[in-house]
Amino acid sequence: MALDDCGRLCKYTLFIFNLIFALVGFVFLGLGLWLRFSDGTRALFEIEEFNSSAFVIAVTVLIITGLVMLIVVVFGVYGACNEKRCALLTFSVLVTILAVAVVVFGVIAYSRKVEIGLRMGEFYSSIYLLYVANSDPVLAVTLTFIQKLLHCCGATGVTLLDFAKETCPDPDSFWEHIKMDACPGVIVEVFNRNAPVVIGLFVGTGVILFLALICSSILTNKLKTPPTPQYIIQTQPPPSQLECIPTSTSISYSYPEQKPVVLIPLTVAYNPVVMT
Repeated sequence: MALDDCGRLCKYTLFIFNLIFALVGFVFLGLGLWLRFSDGTRALFEIEEFNSSAFVIAVTVLIITGLVMLIVVVFGVYGACNEKRCALLTFSVLVTILAVAVVVFGVIAYSRKVEIGLRMGEFYSSIYLLYVANSDPVLAVTLTFIQKLLHCCGATGVTLLDFAKETCPDPDSFWEHIKMDACPGVIVEVFNRNAPVVIGLFVGTGVILFLALICSSILTNKLKTPPTPQYIIQTQPPPSQLECIPTSTSISYSYPEQKPVVLIPLTVAYNPVVMT
């Protein structure tokens, strides 16, 4: 079905949105599966006492989030590229649920920022201990990313003696060659201090999802089922039918003073033509 400029803009916007969404979903799912089934971390999931730990919960959330995002992308790409209303409607429902969930989670995280900060510090400590025990390269990349982002070093902060000092960022001063901030404390402090920024990120993500929902709704309306074909009456029948149609018909009535009535045949509808 041909789309106007607005429809094409929404179609391409949805395609770009789903492309970014797919990349993030693959990262979440890949990281979660690696942390779940890696030789260095698999044992944690087999011990019942660790089922409620921040590390296990975070990995489970990563896997579920990645799967949900990829499912949403499948419906979004299929509906936008093939212009399928059913797929777009399913995509709209899923995006609405995600947008509401993101905003609600952001509000909860802000209201319980101290507890969430402690959980994040516990998550880092779990990754740190697992890396020290197994030297897993994926855990090394994760530690390096977190520590460079927050400019901290390990669980102790002692640069020269820390067990994961190779993952620490470059020091900015002479004193930092000896002592830097320990990451668990920095994570808790940053989360508490930047709680408004965190909720802003969640709300901003929700707004982006709602924009995708608006584009999906507009595109769905543009793809409505076309109306039922209408027919017109052709005023001139084809030549082949002209021979079969009498030119006039005379009907006599029993009234003596009544003149005969001559009826001219009506036009014939022989070929339906769709109104455009």
